[in-house]
Amino acid sequence: MEPNAGAGLLNPYAQTKVGNDTIFGWWARYQEAVKQGADAVNGTIGALLEDDGSLAINQVVDEAIRVAPAVEIAAYAPLKGLPAFLDLSKTLAMGEHREALEELGMSMTATATPGGSGALYLAAANFANRGDKVLLRDRHWGPYKGFLSGCGLEYATYPLLPSAEEAKHAFVDIKNFKDELSALCSSQDKVMIWLNDPAHNPTGVSLTADGRMAFLESVMESASTNEHVGHTLLIDAAYHLYAEEPHGWAETIREAIEEGWPWPENLLLTFAMSLSKSHTVYGLRTGALVSIHPDAEVIEKIETVMGVTGRQTWSAAPRVAQYTISKMHSSKEGGEAWGKERDRLKNLLVTRRNRLKESCAKHGVPLNPTHDGFFAWLEHDDPESVAEKCAQENVFLVPLTGGVRIGLCAVPLAQIPRVAEALAQALK
Repeated sequence: MEPNAGAGLLNPYAQTKVGNDTIFGWWARYQEAVKQGADAVNGTIGALLEDDGSLAINQVVDEAIRVAPAVEIAAYAPLKGLPAFLDLSKTLAMGEHREALEELGMSMTATATPGGSGALYLAAANFANRGDKVLLRDRHWGPYKGFLSGCGLEYATYPLLPSAEEAKHAFVDIKNFKDELSALCSSQDKVMIWLNDPAHNPTGVSLTADGRMAFLESVMESASTNEHVGHTLLIDAAYHLYAEEPHGWAETIREAIEEGWPWPENLLLTFAMSLSKSHTVYGLRTGALVSIHPDAEVIEKIETVMGVTGRQTWSAAPRVAQYTISKMHSSKEGGEAWGKERDRLKNLLVTRRNRLKESCAKHGVPLNPTHDGFFAWLEHDDPESVAEKCAQENVFLVPLTGGVRIGLCAVPLAQIPRVAEALAQALK
């Protein structure tokens, strides 16, 4: 294809959109290997599969959707979302800490979005100035860059893990984070931080309680020190309901307020929520952006802005999952049944992760720390080479910036040892 093809039709930004998605490209390679008759291992896709390779579906959610009234499938949802779903979104974000946070004076709002990606877009479009840098970990979900660049934003990074031995237990590099945040505050009047925690994609790392508190205190200190700089901390909670501490962030926020930390007026905390993984409705594109702040007027303004942004972008988020899932959770029986099935799926991941850790230790593979969620990670300077060598063993993983992502969500338990063996062979 000519490099200037379409130059007379596409604007300059559109012409920068090149290449194919790495994850789906490697998934296609796995599928081709299977088509050719290979006994291949799929560690590529980011959807939870049963051990027989079929898509894992929470049957309680599936049954609820299948009996939804026709009008709840066909009708538009309100532009900001169904009220019952918006209320549920706040509870899914805060869990058992929601009531305490409200009693402590925190106001909350939610806007329904087409999946967690829609929530990320709302944040990118509204909480930073065009040309600003958004602060990310150096290991992050690749599409973040697309959401940011599409909104005229750039990004800065800090290391995923600290190098100092005494800080490693918290699984956060506070020193470098503070340095990068300070640098942004010196050059921008708004700073936004995206933190995918718990159950980080692509590594499976989760911050400890100490790590969360250190991180939050750092942001609050920065906001207090730089009172003319707006601070937004976005928690990407796409996988949080599969984590050991699903509502750890709400607990940390509550503890910080109870310990007497004055909440800076220039600090907003917001959660990007996704029902794709937690309720296994990937294709129904249902999520929400949930924001909390002590000033009700700030929250009211954010609610208006997010609703207008959604209207101007996707109109209204799909209705059927909003209706059925909020109705399901409205009864004790429905919520408990969903939770029981969610726990079964979570245990698939826990068992696979433990098996991978054991197998990698047996073969001397230096797997990164990994705790929760869908993925594990091998840090490496030449991830393409490692992935290619694994593919020669018909084990298909995903090479990303700085390492190889292992999709535990897709690998059957019986095939986990093959992943470790292939990685060991590739590293020789």
